[in-house]
Amino acid sequence: MRIAVIGATGMVGNVMLNVLAERNIKITELIPVASERSVGKEILFKGNNYKVIGLQDAVVAKPDIALFSAGGSTSLEWAPKFAAVGTTVIDNSSAWRMHPNHLLVVPEINSHLLTKEDKIIANPNCSTIQMVVALAPLHKKYKIKRLVISTYQSITGTGVKAVRQLESEFKGDEADKAYHYQIHKNAIPHCDVFEEDGYTKEELKLVRETQKILGDNSIAITATAVRIPVVGGHSESVNIEFENDFDLNEVRKILSETEGVTVQDDIDNNIYPMPYYSEGKDDVFVGRIRRDLSQKNALNLWIVSDNLRKGAATNTVQIAEYLIQKNLI
Repeated sequence: MRIAVIGATGMVGNVMLNVLAERNIKITELIPVASERSVGKEILFKGNNYKVIGLQDAVVAKPDIALFSAGGSTSLEWAPKFAAVGTTVIDNSSAWRMHPNHLLVVPEINSHLLTKEDKIIANPNCSTIQMVVALAPLHKKYKIKRLVISTYQSITGTGVKAVRQLESEFKGDEADKAYHYQIHKNAIPHCDVFEEDGYTKEELKLVRETQKILGDNSIAITATAVRIPVVGGHSESVNIEFENDFDLNEVRKILSETEGVTVQDDIDNNIYPMPYYSEGKDDVFVGRIRRDLSQKNALNLWIVSDNLRKGAATNTVQIAEYLIQKNLI
């Protein structure tokens, strides 16, 4: 299996390489790809050095799979070129997510929809992925009517520049700002750019992508996304109103039996999900499971996951694994 990683020198691309190595996918040829300024650099993968090449050379190489993490504009331009030579593209940007002809895939939920004809496959937004992994089995059982979402998002979702800003501010140094404001000792209710309706793109991704992945546009969703000075992962407070009533013990049982979910819900011993402990892990952690006492058939969940892994790299690699296992390449 010949696999190209587009954006191999970036933050998510580096994690993709780590996940590919950890999951021991049988790769006959790794093709690291990056922008022109990184061409010729070497990366280490499973004890071997590989030279980074440019996008055009990567297209000529005709890899079996191309894992994209290089931004929306790059994906819009280059993903069709890879697809045209027979490469299956799994794209981590927002470029193809809401396109009606391309699937938006979380393997635990809807990988069964994939076919050999799907040459450009969209990977959802990080904050969406971790939430729908937990919500999908509950939607199937009780049918979700409405979601109220508040996210507390890691600076790693913005990239290396944001990490450097926090590190500099922590030391008291001048920082090259990734945000409009200081992030150290702060919370910024501004993830991505604002739209005319007052919502940010990040908030609207939670609305639209959730509906698409769950296959139900009737779910009413509102979201507020907040950036916090945390590195380990994204946290989400999710209020769910169901059509049908539920039993809390049954909810815990459903979640504990869901692939990719770890329930941490023991308040007597102060056990609940936190980004500090999610870092470097692939699971979605769910806790603070309790009824909303103000609304009929309503539930509160606290959902945490490493946004660079399950929220990006791991989900992308899992899609590739599924395609390989089902001989869809």
